[in-house]
Amino acid sequence: MRSRLATSLALAAVLAAPAAARADDTGGAAFDAPPLAALTPGGLLGGPVRWSGTVAGGAGQVRVERFDDDTGTWSAVAEAAADGDGAFTATWPGDATGTFTVRAIREPGGDGASASEAPTVAQVTVFRPARATWYGPGFYGRRLACGGRLTTTTIGVAHRTLPCGTPVQVFFRGRSLVAPVVDRGPFANGASYDLTSATAQALGVRQTSRIGVAPRPPAATARRPNG
Repeated sequence: MRSRLATSLALAAVLAAPAAARADDTGGAAFDAPPLAALTPGGLLGGPVRWSGTVAGGAGQVRVERFDDDTGTWSAVAEAAADGDGAFTATWPGDATGTFTVRAIREPGGDGASASEAPTVAQVTVFRPARATWYGPGFYGRRLACGGRLTTTTIGVAHRTLPCGTPVQVFFRGRSLVAPVVDRGPFANGASYDLTSATAQALGVRQTSRIGVAPRPPAATARRPNG
């Protein structure tokens, strides 16, 4: 079985492209980095979950609440201080995986907008932790187990058992992208996922790393929060 290289770099999602990046342990192979993956509110299960947002009314205290799909209710998960522009960053423990609806509400009293103002709402994802390597140099042009050939721009992941084509949301240091399963592996370093070089570059993965993953088979319809 082929061994995978485990060290280097940052998809096509949004934001501006950074300067060319160089992989480690690849014999000096260099790559033109694609645009950075999108910033994503969230975190890893068991670690801190972060959400940065903005509320109306300038400085003041903000309460962050999470919607419970099962009960149809909101519950407080964090508090944060908004600055003069209304910007805040809230952090709370990642206690369950999944994508959750959260909202930021002004605390009653004090300065700033009243608590009756429309809250700021966002989607926050808590990912399952996984160990990942990356590969590319030395394998470009080779056939992928799921069809096609590996190129410097192939966005995808290798996994030992997930069906080919399964979309996997991959998260690393606040950025994420959705990449399909395109290959089989990894087969070394105790990793569960092997990222193509373009996927690794987009996320900023430069070595064997702890990432977040959320395989996304056909999604069930989520309950929409009211009020």
